[in-house]
Amino acid sequence: MNVIAFVTQKGGSGKTTLCVNLAVAAETAGGRCLILDMDPQASAEAWYHDREAASPKLAKLGAAELADAVRLAERQGFTHVFIDTPGRDEPSVAAAIRIADFCLVPCRPTPADMKATPATIATIKRLAKPAAFVLSQTPPRGFRIKEAEIGLAVLGPVAPVGIVSRSVVQHAQGAGHADNEFEPDGKAAQEIAELWGWLTKKLEQMTDGAQKNIA
Repeated sequence: MNVIAFVTQKGGSGKTTLCVNLAVAAETAGGRCLILDMDPQASAEAWYHDREAASPKLAKLGAAELADAVRLAERQGFTHVFIDTPGRDEPSVAAAIRIADFCLVPCRPTPADMKATPATIATIKRLAKPAAFVLSQTPPRGFRIKEAEIGLAVLGPVAPVGIVSRSVVQHAQGAGHADNEFEPDGKAAQEIAELWGWLTKKLEQMTDGAQKNIA
C-alpha cells in the first residue's frame, strides 16, 4: 500500500483538488483508494458528500487518529491512501509527512506561494521523506511557469506535469466529480492522468529500490 501526502503551508494552492483527482485517477487505473481529510476546512469531505459514486472512500480525522487509520486501511486491502492536510503549519502536517511514502507539494507560480515552500520542504527533509513539487493553477503558458520551475528545483524535484488553471476543474469539484469524470477527454483530465502515470513510476522505483536493498 502506498501513502501519499499532499502538503503545503500556503492555502489556496489546489492541494485538495489535486488529492481527490489523483485518488480517482488511481481508482480508474484499478486501485482501491482511501482519502484521509485532515484539513479543518474539510474541502475533500465536502466534495465526497456531493459525490454519487461509491469510491474512493473518505474519512475525516485528526493527527492522533492517523496512524491507526493507515494501519486499518492496509488491513482492509486499500492500495493507496491519499492524505489531504491543512494549508498551514500544524502537528497534523508533520504527522502526515511522517507516515507518508511520498509527499506532493502543490505550488502556484506566484511569489507568495514560492516564499511559503521552504518551511514545508524543511519538515519533509527533517523527516527524510521523498517528495516533489507540483506546479498548480498555472497559466496555460508564459515565463512565470519556467521561472517557478527553476526556483523550486533549487529546493527539490519538480514533477514534469503541471496543472493548468481551468474553469472545468472547479466545476467538476463542485459537482463531486473528478476531472476525468466531468470531462473525460479534456485537457485537465489528461494532465491528471499524466501526473498519476509519473507518480506511479516513482512509487514503483522506490519499491524496487527497497527490495534490492533488502536482498
